[in-house]
Amino acid sequence: MSENGSIAGIRIVAVVGAGVIGASWAALFLARGLSVTVSDPQPGVQEGVYAHIAEAAPALAALGLDTTDLTARLTFEPDLATAVREADLVQENGPERLNIKHEMWRTIEANAPADALFTTSTSGIPATEIATALKAPERLVVGHPFNPPHLVPLVEVVPGERTSAETVERAVSFYRGLGKRPQVLRKEMPGFVANRLQSALFRECVHLVTEGVVTMQELDDIVTSSIGQRWAVAGPFRSFHVGGGEGGLAHFMSHLGVGMESRWAAMEREKVAFDEPTKRLLTEQAKDFGGTVDELAAERDRKQITLMRALAETFDA
Repeated sequence: MSENGSIAGIRIVAVVGAGVIGASWAALFLARGLSVTVSDPQPGVQEGVYAHIAEAAPALAALGLDTTDLTARLTFEPDLATAVREADLVQENGPERLNIKHEMWRTIEANAPADALFTTSTSGIPATEIATALKAPERLVVGHPFNPPHLVPLVEVVPGERTSAETVERAVSFYRGLGKRPQVLRKEMPGFVANRLQSALFRECVHLVTEGVVTMQELDDIVTSSIGQRWAVAGPFRSFHVGGGEGGLAHFMSHLGVGMESRWAAMEREKVAFDEPTKRLLTEQAKDFGGTVDELAAERDRKQITLMRALAETFDA
């Protein structure tokens, strides 16, 4: 945060859409000293956002951020046109429906300042498709966080075909100033990167549980005791490069690649779906996690902070 209360020239943020992602973004923006206007026409928005910020405050404080009077610079404006009139940045978190995003962005562009930065938290719709609603598509870039945004460092910055280099640079500078780890993707891809990886792994997780190989809790224990720890410090490619010994990744592919390819082929033949039996099985086993969703989320956040500190990933690192 600079002395004038801004990050990369951003002082006022309009958070459009106040679901889990929007409220989490709002909490982080406020903890970083920014002024936030939340715009969402749904009933009960204020109560929900205040509750989410209160839940996020301990994690933000544990990361070294000042949570005193956290909501002092928070306002609510259900009318979108009014909400964005003084915004330096718009972080849109609306429904994942292209027609709704088009409607919102037309209103935003018509009413926001000419130099406001436009970012969308969409989890899969390319910026190119969203920006067809804009007269100046070069202003829009995807700023996709990993849930919860107030805690997990990654933000995937994904330009569309007509997004300007200046817009990308401004977005990266802003997110980095928040203490995030922005990663610019070189090409648009449905689902981006983190969600595609998560989906691919989760597909096999569901298959192993429905086949009765392990329970959900047993699978989670396997992941957190093996690849979860390994990939937290090295990532898949570096892990397999190191696992190849002196020959590195080339040796790994030559000696172990055939076995991996056979597993890929087998996985492609296996049908995995959230059919009714699968949903019943997973829902029943979820009861064994030993806590409410709120309790489990709080435990997750405490452990996430511990891991981030160990990896020097905290906001003040």
